[in-house]
Amino acid sequence: MRIRAVTVFCIALFTLTSCSSTPQSAIEITSATSVSIPASTSEIASFTRIIALANGSAEIIDAMGFKNLIVGRDIASTDESLKDIPVVSTGHQVVAEQIIALQPELVIIDESVGPREAIAAVRKAGIRIELIKEVWNVGDITKKVDAIARLIGLPQAGAELSNAIKSKISQVGQKVSGSPRIAFLYLRGGSSIYLLGGKGSGADSMLSALGAVDVGAAISSVPFAPFTAESFAVEDPEILLVMSKGLESVGGVDGLVALPGVAQTTAGKNRSVIAIDDSLLLSFGPRTPDLLEKIADAIKKVKQ
Repeated sequence: MRIRAVTVFCIALFTLTSCSSTPQSAIEITSATSVSIPASTSEIASFTRIIALANGSAEIIDAMGFKNLIVGRDIASTDESLKDIPVVSTGHQVVAEQIIALQPELVIIDESVGPREAIAAVRKAGIRIELIKEVWNVGDITKKVDAIARLIGLPQAGAELSNAIKSKISQVGQKVSGSPRIAFLYLRGGSSIYLLGGKGSGADSMLSALGAVDVGAAISSVPFAPFTAESFAVEDPEILLVMSKGLESVGGVDGLVALPGVAQTTAGKNRSVIAIDDSLLLSFGPRTPDLLEKIADAIKKVKQ
């Protein structure tokens, strides 16, 4: 079961709430700055009109300095520099007519983009569609960058951006001391969905890169699974990591710590919660290195 952390309406600001040893509200991370490079003057792109719908693809093309190629984007590409590019998806759902109207030469998708009927209609209109592999860990970000760069005829720019991302991640890695135990929860209170992130959720890779322990990944071999109050209390995470919309859906920190098993944990007792914008947490793109740094800083603050 794969649940994508891509939702709507993010605010391009970064705010860390003040906290004491028992913070009354979550530390929030609402934005991160992209690693970027100057546009290459030695390469010419293979396409001049691209709709980038695969997770992170619009941000990658922009970070290579070729925003001018993008005529449409997915709703999760929320970097401030892309705000003037039309959004042609709702969640992962696209409307064929909207895409065709923009007259793209290329549409980049991943496995989450649908419905199939819409994709088929776009292809029938003579528009090239290319599928790229989804990425769910920090180490594979550069693979996605390189794949997109090769696809649009900019391999040199892709290599330069990949190197810049690698360099930034290496500077951030292992910033957290003491191997804090953190649990990633996927919450949708309105639908009574309360899941613990496990191996392959994406958050496990983020936390591992920082030297933290992902509680869910240590006990669950699947990306997301329901958790029981008893097992969660026994695992006793020190910090809870959630997405902003999920936290809002359960009524904020008060509602979160009221969930069965949460109040009995160290994280619940101390109200130690980090909330990250839904479209940002698992974007695995050029904003991820800065996000890692901000998560590391948030962990330090919540442990104070």
